[in-house]
Amino acid sequence: MPLIQLTYLSQPFGFDDAMLAGILLDARRCNRRDGITGALLVRRDVYLQMLEGPQAAVTAAYDRIRRDDRHANIRKLGARRITERLFARWAMRDDPAQGWLWSMDDVQAGAADRADEADARRIFQRLRLSLPV
Repeated sequence: MPLIQLTYLSQPFGFDDAMLAGILLDARRCNRRDGITGALLVRRDVYLQMLEGPQAAVTAAYDRIRRDDRHANIRKLGARRITERLFARWAMRDDPAQGWLWSMDDVQAGAADRADEADARRIFQRLRLSLPV
């Protein structure tokens, strides 16, 4: 079965710890059910997420995210076929994005607006290298 890897950026709408816990709970439940893995880098001003799995399941998950009012200004960075998952052991790895993502000043200066799929992939590859095997 062909796999895809989809990355997107969004802005949290009404961000707080309870909202994030709800997003992660929903994502992990649905992702386990649908055979999706991935990671979500989280900060109060930006989300960067990678979804990996069967194309139909990933597309359906992304469509649900696009309808979710906890996300604003969603921008798909890209989707590509893959042969191997980057986060195969994680239904949804979350990370506070302290060292992986741009500073708040960088985001204010437009770093997220200029980001592309290759930028996101490099960020997620650095995160994956930091995880236990």
